[in-house]
Amino acid sequence: MSNNSAMPNTKPPPLVTREQALQLDHQLCFALYSASLAMTKLYKPLLAELGLTYPQYLALLALWERDGLQVSELGARLFLDSGTLTPLLKRLEAAGLVQRQRSSDDERRVHIHLTASGRALKARAAQVPGCVLQATQCSLGDVVELTQRVQALRDRLASPAAAERTAAA
Repeated sequence: MSNNSAMPNTKPPPLVTREQALQLDHQLCFALYSASLAMTKLYKPLLAELGLTYPQYLALLALWERDGLQVSELGARLFLDSGTLTPLLKRLEAAGLVQRQRSSDDERRVHIHLTASGRALKARAAQVPGCVLQATQCSLGDVVELTQRVQALRDRLASPAAAERTAAA
């Protein structure tokens, strides 16, 4: 018996073969993408009752947490660029839910403030998370854990180190 055969194999076997690795159902990106589509579809009728689109709802969630954000802060919070965010904010303003105000210190900075109607909508939106939780058929603890894991993944993927690893590959 040779020494090589006596050594235990410390490398775990691959979970999928090279061939399986290119199958759609083995793609993390597709699982996240299709789950996102399903989640957005779930939200659509709930938000229609509030007169909101999903991106508008996300913007309002951020503003309900902290009113008066700068447009750049809101964009960073939502991972949206100004080309996407500006029309969204204009529609929210036209609906009477937010008001854009230029900073008196620096006119380049624009702050977004909730109107009375925008603040009042929060009470009507309070039922949305419970409806979503019920639709997931998961416990609250499971949803919290899954949310934290997906956020951690997002943060790792959005990090400068991830961009460097991709460029080097």
